Amino acid sequence: MYPKDLRYSSEHEWAKVEGGRVRVGITKFAADKLSDIVFVELPQIGAQVEFMQPCGVIESVKAVSDIYSPVTGRVVEVNTALGDTPEVVNSDPHGRGWILLVEPKDLKELDKLMTVEQYVKAIGEEA
Repeated sequence: MYPKDLRYSSEHEWAKVEGGRVRVGITKFAADKLSDIVFVELPQIGAQVEFMQPCGVIESVKAVSDIYSPVTGRVVEVNTALGDTPEVVNSDPHGRGWILLVEPKDLKELDKLMTVEQYVKAIGEEA
């Protein structure tokens, strides 16, 4: 249910290293808790993001929540498809529902995040 090649934050974001960049999204746990996602406010390309600071907003029929960056760096790409189909975050949160791609200052920041085993233990689910 939770990919083993991702790192996870306590705020329920995931991070995946891809060629020196970090792809970011929210976890299935967060998507399920939010329920039907209706809007995703994406950061601007070129924006600077800071480790575990808000970088966007996700809105569902239940709540509005901040999206936190799991790494410090510069936004190099955003998932513009979420503008028309934000519900893809619910159906494929660890895949097509990704939110942003960051060029990190220091990949070692990811060591501060949880492994899949630590994350599923923290949320009380099974991997």
